[in-house]
Amino acid sequence: MDSPLIIALPSKGRLKEQVETWLADCALKLEADGGARGYSGRLKGLDGAQVRLLSAGDIAEALDAGEVHLGVTGEDLMRERPGDLSARALLLRPLGFGRADLVVATPKSWLDVATMADLEEVAHDILARTGRRIRVATKYILQTRAFFARHGLVDYRIVESGGATEGAPAAGAAELVVDITTTGATLEANGLKVLDDGVILKSQAQLAASLRAQWTPDQMAAAEALLRQVEARAAARRSATLIWPELQNPQAEAVVESLVARGASRRPNGLLVAADAVADAGRDLSRAGLGPVTAAQPDFVFETDSPGWTQLQAALGHN
Repeated sequence: MDSPLIIALPSKGRLKEQVETWLADCALKLEADGGARGYSGRLKGLDGAQVRLLSAGDIAEALDAGEVHLGVTGEDLMRERPGDLSARALLLRPLGFGRADLVVATPKSWLDVATMADLEEVAHDILARTGRRIRVATKYILQTRAFFARHGLVDYRIVESGGATEGAPAAGAAELVVDITTTGATLEANGLKVLDDGVILKSQAQLAASLRAQWTPDQMAAAEALLRQVEARAAARRSATLIWPELQNPQAEAVVESLVARGASRRPNGLLVAADAVADAGRDLSRAGLGPVTAAQPDFVFETDSPGWTQLQAALGHN
């Protein structure tokens, strides 16, 4: 076998814990070399892969540079890298954790400022009266500039934040901020409010692939195995199986056909249905004379098609 598939995962904090929980749920246990403080490792249950443990920011950079093949990091960090994201990396799968919003926030005392249009008027007024542009404290320079340009706001200047961005207005370093928030509590504590249309990005952790890395057939095979496994686990969480003793009658077959038409799929001994439809489906089947109908949630549902694998092949130009 040639070089392994390199997967970058968070090395610390809440995101590391969430990623490990997600992997374990997919029957992929992270085993770090050198114990808990190691910075490399492997995924038990996935052959041909090596793990690098990095900070979330370093993972975005490594994907950008093609130093790793796959990585898990925040979408906000991926989009803050320079250049067109679609030419650098492929966002394969949102993971449902690590959620945070990138927002525009102004002082609560600005009672007449509720939208980006209001902010544009204030910025223009400040420039006309004082000769200086309104100051925006942020670490997210590229996304701020792009968002403000979409809203036609040009009379501002960015104050690059190196510390607690939310404290910049109170400290007199800026008039408003663009920053990440999860609950809004820190903004609230600093006397700030989010504009009604001021959400730049609703970010979350993403499984991403580098389009700048060199991919060998073995590395592609390992990536396919990983994608199929995590997709199968996600499909299982959305699904339930219904089974019953073999018994055919026209009324029951009509009910089965109706369920298939509504999205269920046949299995050799029953049906696979959406988890939120299992009670209604079981009730319909039992009324049609089938029974006892037993419902269970599968551990994995491996489908023939893999959307993530298909996307990756297309992005890399592989057949």
